[in-house]
Amino acid sequence: MNPSTSRCRGALALALSITSAASALAQTPPSEATIAAHVAAATRAAGDDFRGLMSLCKPAPAARASAAAVDKVIAAQMARPAPTAGRAFDNLSYVGAAWAAAWALQTSDGVILLDALNNAAEAATLIEGGMKHVGLDPASIKTIVVSHAHGDHYGGAPYLIERYHPRVVMSERDWTMIETRLEFASPLWGAPPKRDQSVNDGDRITLGDTIVTLYLTPGHTMGTLTPVFDVKDGATTHRAMLWGGTAFNFGNDVPRLQLYIEATARMARLAEEQRIDVLLSNHPDYDGTATRLVAPRGGTHPFVIGTPGVVRALTVMGECAQAQRDRFILKL
Repeated sequence: MNPSTSRCRGALALALSITSAASALAQTPPSEATIAAHVAAATRAAGDDFRGLMSLCKPAPAARASAAAVDKVIAAQMARPAPTAGRAFDNLSYVGAAWAAAWALQTSDGVILLDALNNAAEAATLIEGGMKHVGLDPASIKTIVVSHAHGDHYGGAPYLIERYHPRVVMSERDWTMIETRLEFASPLWGAPPKRDQSVNDGDRITLGDTIVTLYLTPGHTMGTLTPVFDVKDGATTHRAMLWGGTAFNFGNDVPRLQLYIEATARMARLAEEQRIDVLLSNHPDYDGTATRLVAPRGGTHPFVIGTPGVVRALTVMGECAQAQRDRFILKL
């Protein structure tokens, strides 16, 4: 048997065993023991390669942070030096910051930009500058997909809209949130874009030869979108998923955590069905994007983790969410 095949089967067996254990835990009333079991399951799924996601298993605050606290965190994160823009795949380039990501997906008819960073200054320096660095023309941006309605993902969109007139895509739920009451607001962020193209679960965005399917994965916001699309590495095509929203920063909201849990389980099943073997993040600390961009390209592509790896990463997120749900229930 090919050693890589053996490792793949072993990883998939681990993911399936963790899923089976999670199903049994779901029938058990929350307790300190269930919390510990979910954290242990996340730890097993994480192994050595998904340690960045284990921060999700730390207890989350029961209340949302104050505006002043949010601004302090944003300012500190925005001050971090950005990684050099680079190509992750032949048709996908990273043009983001150290904290928030932006990805340029190149098609035969222009670029689909996945998220737009914090504000106009970042859009100009990192997105425009980053695209030029990798040989792309910022004027080729035809569509901006905003993963969710937090300013670190939409704040640079108005600048790009004014300069290049792309369409802006967001879920119906998050367009509505922007138009009614923002969950978080900060003077460090650009203003929300005006409503443009609204999508729902399973809708597709087509540009040239590229189709991006958008799945609703509620939790981080109620309308978080997770795009799925093909990426190219020479003659090889891989299927990629860009997880749309990761942290539990919405306070003690058990139903919302349950939606997050269900979304991770659903997308793990989808990963198996579609043989998704690349999992990207819109916050690069979670998956080591910056390190992977500069990793040597030998026999193993640094961004190709295999379908079992994608399932394991989603399992980490789901198990940590279950641990947090149980913590909140015990405090009710």
